[in-house]
Amino acid sequence: MQSQAGWRRAWLVAAFAGLAVLSDVVRADAAADWLSRATTAAKQQNYSGVYVYHHGEHVEVLRVLHRADANGEQEKVEVMDGSSRQFLRINNDVYCHLPDGKHVRLEHNALRRFFPALLPAQPAGLLDFYEAKLGGIERVARRACQVVTLTPRDGYRYAYNLWLDTRTGLPLKARIVNESGNAISILVFSEIQIGKAPDIRNDMAGKIIQKEARPDKPVVNEWKVTPPPGYERVQEAVRLLPGKRAPVTHLVFSDGLSVLSMFVEPAEPQVESLRGLSAEGAIGIYAREVDGYIVTTLGEVPNMALIETGNSATRK
Repeated sequence: MQSQAGWRRAWLVAAFAGLAVLSDVVRADAAADWLSRATTAAKQQNYSGVYVYHHGEHVEVLRVLHRADANGEQEKVEVMDGSSRQFLRINNDVYCHLPDGKHVRLEHNALRRFFPALLPAQPAGLLDFYEAKLGGIERVARRACQVVTLTPRDGYRYAYNLWLDTRTGLPLKARIVNESGNAISILVFSEIQIGKAPDIRNDMAGKIIQKEARPDKPVVNEWKVTPPPGYERVQEAVRLLPGKRAPVTHLVFSDGLSVLSMFVEPAEPQVESLRGLSAEGAIGIYAREVDGYIVTTLGEVPNMALIETGNSATRK
């Protein structure tokens, strides 16, 4: 017969185990709250600043201006080095200033979002595929930040580390980390001002606006694709691209954070095309031929996601 002391020890062990589980739940809820704050801040805060984007061996410096008022959102992003590139987003329309300085491409209802707007509108859905944990407090651009880590629950996505401003929740740094613990890409503000609405001007004087082509008939996608768990098709288009003689099918899949794209085009025997796995900087690429077509999947995702998605593509 177990002694009273033995029962007491068993009860204490069970109680501490229950507290540990409860503590894990509380920490997960706290991390989820920070993700919601980050989503709201990127959309509703006024801010301006300069950030650095490291991807592979490439480094870019960008200036971002963002304001939110009764008319919605306005955002201007300018690449400050290399070829001249500038983007202006007015709510869901994005104006892409082309390097020739004369033309502007207009994308209606664009999926394009710029740092620090990395998270989806409903970030709680990410927790089905990532485990969210709070880290410590660290400084970025002279501001205190709460570190939040999103660790993938499977091998179809990379980990994300986020540094969120403790006052507003605005993401000030993001790092994508592969399964080996190496950084795939890093975005980090070197300077930022939060709270003051910047002056955003629409520099369209003398520019030629090129509106995206809208087909008279609905897009007919002839390909069936099975993306990894959690990835949903968020964009589908069949369009002519510069240098391509035939229309190219473009599909985009996302879990709300990770994104992978697929391009399908007729194979041209006289043109040498990529086959198998390769990489362009931080972007992984997988290509194969299917029924006379080249199917290419690419993105900042693990090779397994690229290969399985590419191998799933079949003609309907």
